[in-house]
Amino acid sequence: MRVTRSIACLALTLAAAAAGASPKTDKLLENVRLPTGFKIEVYSDQVPGARSMALGQRGTLFVGTRARGGKVYAVSGTPGAAEKPTVRIVADGLNTPNGVAFRDGALYVAEINRLLRFDDIEATLDNVPQPKVVRDDLPKDGHHGWRFIAFGPDGKLYFPIGAPCNVCNEPKYAVITRMNADGSGQEVFARGVRNTVGFTWHPVTKQLWFTDNGRDWLGEDTPPCELNVATRAGLDFGFPYCHGKDIKDPDLGQLGECSKITPPAQLLGAHVAPLGVKFYTGKTFPEAYRGDAYIAEHGSWNRKEKNGYRITRVKIDGTRGVKYEPFATGFNRGDDVFGRPVDLLVLDDGSMLVSDDTSDAIYRISYAVP
Repeated sequence: MRVTRSIACLALTLAAAAAGASPKTDKLLENVRLPTGFKIEVYSDQVPGARSMALGQRGTLFVGTRARGGKVYAVSGTPGAAEKPTVRIVADGLNTPNGVAFRDGALYVAEINRLLRFDDIEATLDNVPQPKVVRDDLPKDGHHGWRFIAFGPDGKLYFPIGAPCNVCNEPKYAVITRMNADGSGQEVFARGVRNTVGFTWHPVTKQLWFTDNGRDWLGEDTPPCELNVATRAGLDFGFPYCHGKDIKDPDLGQLGECSKITPPAQLLGAHVAPLGVKFYTGKTFPEAYRGDAYIAEHGSWNRKEKNGYRITRVKIDGTRGVKYEPFATGFNRGDDVFGRPVDLLVLDDGSMLVSDDTSDAIYRISYAVP
């Protein structure tokens, strides 16, 4: 691992380059469709492989990646302002640093096998010190090994351990775990979760909601991907023996009963690859759009006709989804892919940021009265 030092010159170079729109983002902006009154714009197109996002207390946007080079970025600026943001590389040479989280002035970064902490990072963006290693004993499996991390309302850090396979019975995997911020007290919070790369907490009930990617090779239209809610610790969501609500796995179905699992709150499209999920807690979207769960569907890789490549929203009633529909479409046109949304972040001004690891971009979605 190498932490980048003395990179002010690099930051300025990236900021200047952002002034020119990239052909990828141009094509996406031409094709994206949103409901009337909404608009999408590029916040930055200089964040290669942009994945998970976390906001610092001083407004710095930290972005994890899965791209070659293992970089973590810090984006400084005001989304929606005329000035282009400054993009810095704050760490590189990491092992797939997909997950980022921020708490008490520190940036937490999840590699496949380690959890790092960069203390007081917003004060040292141009000369980042070496991080502290919080944990270095996480599973090293690359298959579903990239991690999403976030701090819950209980102050604990949550992170998944995805199944190291398409479908298999590995008891220490396919779980969501949580631990204290210092790495102690790790425990399993939920089981039967094949591969979640996005979760959040309901702003009122504080219950954990998470996406889960369905298994492959049961057909183009089965099984569905899922949006789930864990109303308490200790629930089983069915993997590997049950998919969706009641689809028995043809090979491992004998391991359990679908009638005994916690069923999905909402079935999603098959192979849409749902990643980031956030509740809209802002006040600038119209009333009909507030309180809904928004999902970044990264898009299928194993269907003849591509599925996903969009942002969807789910209207929630208690612990059930009652409506599932597209919100932002046009990240692809057939086999032509212009972008793949990964993570979402609702800002204090009511706008929503969207990361895109294909166009190396962060977009801002906002609403203005038409």
